Parts: sequence; structure tokens; C-alpha cells
Amino acid sequence: MQIPLSKPDITQSEKKAVLEVLNTSHLSLGKKHIEFQDKVADFVGSKYAVAVNSGTSGLHLIIRALGIGRGDEVITAPFSFIASSNAILYEGAKPVFIDIDKNTSNIDVSKIEEKITPKTKAILAVDVFSHPADWDALGKIAKKHNLFLIEDSAEALGSEYKGKKCGSFGDAAIFAFYPNKQITTGEGGMIITNNKNIADMCKSMANQGRKVENGKWLEHIRLGYNYRLDEMSCALGIAQIARIDEILKKRSQVAKWYSEALKEIKAIELPYIDEHSKLSWFVYVVRLAENFSGEKRDMVIAKMAERGIACSNYFQPIHLQPFYKDEFGYKEGDYPVSEGISKRTLALPFFNNLTKEEVRYVAKNLKEVIHEF
Repeated sequence: MQIPLSKPDITQSEKKAVLEVLNTSHLSLGKKHIEFQDKVADFVGSKYAVAVNSGTSGLHLIIRALGIGRGDEVITAPFSFIASSNAILYEGAKPVFIDIDKNTSNIDVSKIEEKITPKTKAILAVDVFSHPADWDALGKIAKKHNLFLIEDSAEALGSEYKGKKCGSFGDAAIFAFYPNKQITTGEGGMIITNNKNIADMCKSMANQGRKVENGKWLEHIRLGYNYRLDEMSCALGIAQIARIDEILKKRSQVAKWYSEALKEIKAIELPYIDEHSKLSWFVYVVRLAENFSGEKRDMVIAKMAERGIACSNYFQPIHLQPFYKDEFGYKEGDYPVSEGISKRTLALPFFNNLTKEEVRYVAKNLKEVIHEF
């Protein structure tokens, strides 16, 4: 049996939607991107959405729209996909790392205020593995210190914090639609905000700096980028968001199967969910016992691969990436919680149509492999 790490859920509905666009003369800047924006905004409960070609592009545009630039600092966490910090660097600002909460793997809100300086302009918090950050505490800190609050919900479409959907807590937020996400557009992302000025700035910059309304094609009023999302991708996204309830139900079921199948394996810790949160299940990541080193975890991944089961580590801390070590002088020991958890994380195969039989097969083999150690 061969089981991939992830797999998109594409039905005839998605294929038909994309083909319909291909049969028109509008492959970009047509009606589909407007419809997709509206659908996602309605789902989240926000006023505005801006479709872009990646979540990374979305973060970049938000940071630029907020006027964050050279000499400024943005507080964030090192346990994340690298884009959350790279987007800060794009505008010449500096990411200031805060270590993570040992349970949720999200930014440790109790350590934020001690790192706030006159240069601090924003907090960029990530909903890691689709588990919501502590948005109540983050909102209070941001308000107290007059900081922007940016929500990286790339992994959390459909997750909820105290009954409110992720993507709706900050001044602006992003989702990402890479093929391993809850819904996919192949490549793609979405900016979410209730602030019209932010939305209009992002729309303009994503479209080469053109006016949002009544502009000429070769008239550019500000520095912009080609961050547009094409019509085929938007059509795919519309078909996917129409199935969001079905998709989230499937992912929840797979997660329940895993938790049941793995609960007796003493050498692993199951995903933590706090009492205020509902997860949309981007991935299913367990932690190996504390006696496992990063090297042993990697051996587990290799042995699972030999059995036809794709697994992965999630994440390598950003501050220990070669570029960040070279550029900023970070070293092991700087953020011990992130580093310790990173060495023990194991992402198991996870996607909508993973079967109960396949989940049991993964669990059986994982138990056998772990017992070799």
C-alpha cells in the first residue's frame, strides 16, 4: 500500500468549472475572481477579500498596505512556515521572534510585551496547524500598545476561536490554497479585512499598482506587483468553497480515526486542542516522546517511507534556517520550546479521502517502527 502525505480532493464539479473558464475569452481579471472573493469573505464573515497568487503575496501586501517598512519591527514566532517571516523582510522590517506555547505551538502571548519597543509596529500571529492562536490576548496587547494585528491563517480556513472563524480577528488576515490545504486553487491565497483602505491598497498593488476603479490599463498610481490570481484558479476555488462543509466534515472524520487508532501508543502525543478552539484540520501532526531526538524522528520518517507511507517533519524553526542564521546570527538554544518541539513533530498522511483502512495501516506501521527504538 502506498499512501502519500497529502492529496487534493478534486471532483467533476471542479473540473467542469475550470473547463467553463477555458472556453471563454477571460482567463484573467474576469468575473470569477470577484465571485471567489465574495464567497470567501461571506464564509469568514468579513467585509472584503482580495484574491492573490499565494498566501505569501497576501502577507507581503498587507505589510506594505499598513506602512510597515525599514527600521520597523514585527513580532512573530519562529515555529511557522518561513513565509510568515520572509514577508516582513520584503519591506525591510525586522521579524522579532517570540517562542511558542508548548501545547498549541502558537506564539506564547505571555512573552510578547517584554519584546515590544518603540520600533514595534505589528504582531503577526500564525494559526499553526489550523489551531487558532490566543486572539483575545493578542487583540488586547495590540490595542494596548497601538499595534497592527496581522493574522496568518494560511493553514486555518474553517477553524474557529470562541465560535468566530479564523481570518476575522486582525486588521487583516490571509488564507493559502496550496494543494495540501483545506481547499485548493493549485497556487493561490486570499487577503481578508474589514478595512476598505487596506482592501483597496492590496487590490491595487496586486494588479501592478493600477487604480481599483475607473483606471486606465497603462496607468499605474503606485508601486505594484503581479500578484493576481487567474480565472481558472478562481473557478476551482469557487467549486471548492461550495463544498467546504463536506470537506471539513471529511477532515474531521479522518482526524477522529487517527486519534482513536493512535491513542494506545505511549511513545506519541496526539494533537492538542484547547477548549476555545475548533480545528479545520490542515494536517495531523503528532509529537514523538521527549526521549526522541531529531535524528531518531528522521529515522522514523525514513522507515515509514520504506513501508510506502509518506511522513514529514513540521516545522524546522525559521531562526535555524541557513539564511536566517547567516543574516541574523541565530543559533540553537535561542528559542528552546520551538526547537524542542520541532525535533519531535511527525506529520502523518492526511487528506479528505483517506480511508479508515489506510489510517489503521499508518497507525499499525507507526507502532511497529517506533517499537524498534
